[in-house]
Amino acid sequence: MAKAQTGWEAEGGDVARIVSGQHPDPFSVLGLHKAGTVWAARAFVPHAETLAAYALDGTALGEMTSRGSGFFEGKVKIKDRQPIRYRAGNAGGEWDVHDPYSFGPVLGPLDDYYIGEGSHLRLFDKLGAHFMEFEGIEGTHFAVWAPNAQRVSVIGSFNEWDGRRHPMRKRTDTGIWEIFLPGVRPGAQYKYEIIGKSGNRLPLKADPFARQSEMRPKTASVVADPAPFEWTDGAYRESQRGKDMRRAPMSVYEVHLGSWRRRPDGSFLSYDQLAEQLVPYAADMGFTHIELLPVTEHPYDPSWGYQPTGLYAPTARFGDPAGFARFVNAAHEAGLGVIMDWVPAHFPTDEHGLARFDGTALYEHEDPRQGYHPDWNTAIYNFGRKEVSSYLTNNALFWLEKFHIDGLRVDAVASMLYLDYSRQPGEWVPNQFGGNHNIEAVAFLQRVNAETYGQHPGTFTAAEESTSWSGVTAPTDANGLGFGFKWNMGFMNDTLRYMQRDPIHRRYHHNDLTFGLLYAFSENFILPLSHDEVVHGKGSLLSKMAGDDWQKFANLRAYYAFMWGYPGKKLLFMGQEFAQREEWNESEALDWWLLDAPAHEGVRRLVSDLNTVYRELPALHARDCEPEGFEWIIANDAANSILAWVRRAPDHPPVVVITNFTPIPREGFRLPVPAAGRWIERINTDAGWYHGSNMGNQGVVIATPGNEFGYPATAELILPPLATLILQFEPD
Repeated sequence: MAKAQTGWEAEGGDVARIVSGQHPDPFSVLGLHKAGTVWAARAFVPHAETLAAYALDGTALGEMTSRGSGFFEGKVKIKDRQPIRYRAGNAGGEWDVHDPYSFGPVLGPLDDYYIGEGSHLRLFDKLGAHFMEFEGIEGTHFAVWAPNAQRVSVIGSFNEWDGRRHPMRKRTDTGIWEIFLPGVRPGAQYKYEIIGKSGNRLPLKADPFARQSEMRPKTASVVADPAPFEWTDGAYRESQRGKDMRRAPMSVYEVHLGSWRRRPDGSFLSYDQLAEQLVPYAADMGFTHIELLPVTEHPYDPSWGYQPTGLYAPTARFGDPAGFARFVNAAHEAGLGVIMDWVPAHFPTDEHGLARFDGTALYEHEDPRQGYHPDWNTAIYNFGRKEVSSYLTNNALFWLEKFHIDGLRVDAVASMLYLDYSRQPGEWVPNQFGGNHNIEAVAFLQRVNAETYGQHPGTFTAAEESTSWSGVTAPTDANGLGFGFKWNMGFMNDTLRYMQRDPIHRRYHHNDLTFGLLYAFSENFILPLSHDEVVHGKGSLLSKMAGDDWQKFANLRAYYAFMWGYPGKKLLFMGQEFAQREEWNESEALDWWLLDAPAHEGVRRLVSDLNTVYRELPALHARDCEPEGFEWIIANDAANSILAWVRRAPDHPPVVVITNFTPIPREGFRLPVPAAGRWIERINTDAGWYHGSNMGNQGVVIATPGNEFGYPATAELILPPLATLILQFEPD
């Protein structure tokens, strides 16, 4: 086309680039522009044959002239810049089009400053898709970070998925692209079409900040309903605000929402159905928290959520975001906290996700020795890039604020901390000091924890960290990572290895049960019997136990009570509370029919009673993370595989735990105890109520003063086979 001559008409080259979707700065061409005293409007409306401009109040502003291929321009009768709309027409009829290029930017210079600095803590309110009223009209504001793109367009159900229609405005200081699209309402599906810096069109990308996604296998983002959720959990949240979680009972029920239960036709329960069924079940069982395997959007069911593509969106498998909020609200009203499994260590390379988002290694490292995870075939975040650190930090704060999540369990922390994690020599890049510590990941984790505890009192974080990294739960100002808790993987590995041994051989491996006490108070520990122990051919916890079927159940009951009496918070994966026989399968519901069998129902009753005793007795929880809460009574009786200890809390009666890990009952067993008098048998895992052999002490043990080993008193008791007793002192 020839270059325009009138001063207000667009140049032919600009028109051609707009029509072909190649213009790098569409706002410089489209919308309203002033040339001297003349205001001109320009619009690209495919399929239109005629176009007329109007003010929002319906005032006619002028007729538009076609330059071909859907590009129109014309002089308009306005005095100042204002939003306008067009009446388009063709042989099929007429329709209205609001001009997004007549609106100003939504983001401002303060956003640019804090985003550029990497300190913006409200990114989730600025980036992504937000339905709002702007300059007098309702629509959706879209914003996405893609600094190396030539052009970014929003495409969706509202523009025929045509990337030429709505190319965005680039904010050059931050690399963020934005546009306000009038008339786009909640429920609209959308993606970003990105032209890379070499001019190539990239695979369509979902929105990194999308608050809602389509149900897999579809992968588009969805404009979420902005209506605020009406929470009714104020009393629960207030009760948590000043609580020291280290000194509070914490018994966690770990759940995969897709396989806890299923509908009769095999489909998923909804968030609302889970609120009606899972919440009262967990509360009735006496757990204090439900921990959810990742509920952020993910494309592949067998990943269990650990390969997320939508970190800001509750998965659509179970409903919409409001449904998830109702689930959390119901849990809080039942007195249950909600912990969310959070995955900042890596992300999948699905083409609609974050991988090479703008054609470059934007969220990940370019060098595969830093940016590729060999264990999971995933990409590793570039924690040293301030925009990536802000993206993830904001995500943690988003769940705590918008969905009232009580805690974040951070997955695969060890893989973040070590540059050589799962790598051979030569396959990793040392840090600036030549070492294997990921200094940038450490700084990121410290930031997340500091902001979590600073911004949201009453919440906490827990690290799945499998090495001996020092100071995982030390405060950040003491150079620790700043987590509230750490999963005690050593306890889980050592004790399960012991329980798999035939009792006749256990005397040679007594150290597996005592070694953990050498470091039990070096961190604030959670004792996890998690999903990882009952998958990939490992079998269920019941199948790991030694012996015949009766002994397996007795071993499991004794082991659970041993764990509930041991210092540290408790975590049990779903199904293990009733001794699921088969290992976990994420595509099927748990075998709830097993509860018809007395042995399985007995284990369920025991776990419920253990939770009750653990919550009721401060000696069992108030000093879980401090050495003064624990004292050995019998640590070295390897020959008989017997262990006993005292649990204490200030101003509360002590509790004694004693375990017999052989099938030999001990009558007249002399047990040193810290006080003479009446001791109540709160738990006996061999009780008939739990489907045991019903040996025991009729509920009470009387301790007499004096002991040849120097203890204040001695109790003579019956120690059942493969059993744990929990005895509570009852002062006069």
